[in-house]
Amino acid sequence: MCIIFIKFDPRPASKSAYRLILAANRDEYYNRPSKAADFWGTNTDVLSGLDLEYGKEGGSWLGINKNGKLAAITNYMEGRPNPDAQGRGFLVSNYLIDKDLDCYSYLKKVSTESHLYNGFNLLTAEFKAKQDHVCYYGNRGNNEPIHLKPGIYSLSNSLLDTPWKKLLQGKRHFTSIVNNQSLSCDGLVQELLSVLNNEELNAPDPVQESQGDGYTKSMIQAMSAVCVRAPDYGTRTNTIILIDVEGNVTFTERTMPNCDTNNWTTSYFQFKLQT
Repeated sequence: MCIIFIKFDPRPASKSAYRLILAANRDEYYNRPSKAADFWGTNTDVLSGLDLEYGKEGGSWLGINKNGKLAAITNYMEGRPNPDAQGRGFLVSNYLIDKDLDCYSYLKKVSTESHLYNGFNLLTAEFKAKQDHVCYYGNRGNNEPIHLKPGIYSLSNSLLDTPWKKLLQGKRHFTSIVNNQSLSCDGLVQELLSVLNNEELNAPDPVQESQGDGYTKSMIQAMSAVCVRAPDYGTRTNTIILIDVEGNVTFTERTMPNCDTNNWTTSYFQFKLQT
């Protein structure tokens, strides 16, 4: 499971505001091998974490490149996925290295191949000098991708803005923070990390539970929190991405380097978009 909150404000009124504020959790099995966020060795324009699972090496869950492309994916909660389906993480990686398709056209192409994958939600975005775009497609929802209007959105393991209690709670907390104009960049990052690390359970949740066929009751309960904690599975990575009016990107990742939930490392990256 995963969770993403975004505020999309392509032309903010204040010079100290942000065109994008993104806060996301990656939830995964603790022992699944992965690489912490960094610029790719073969393509220094792309910044992301990478999956190292056998057969799925090179896929990602969230990334950005210096040309202003950003992508993020969540799995759709379904209890009996197809073990032979293609790896969904490549949908993120492929977009970040694609030089031809805009964010909507890419999702349009993905939608024609969506039957090859288990359930997913994919956000793609472009931040350019003249115009910004954020688009969404979920292969368990409408057939067509959509352009997102400026606003605040939440996404977990159902369709965009599905009213799971964890999403509603997290979105309220996220909204109150991103609307606080007095926070410094560092202060904003720290407050958003507090949103992502809220372990309060939001159970029972009939809306989430209705989608939980194949999951145990204890696992569904654990997944009712923004920050998931189960014995072998849970939140492994927090990511904050800020893009300001001038195209300056602040990328913060807090991640577990091994299976110890008490041991975390934090990495910071800053760069200016080449647009």
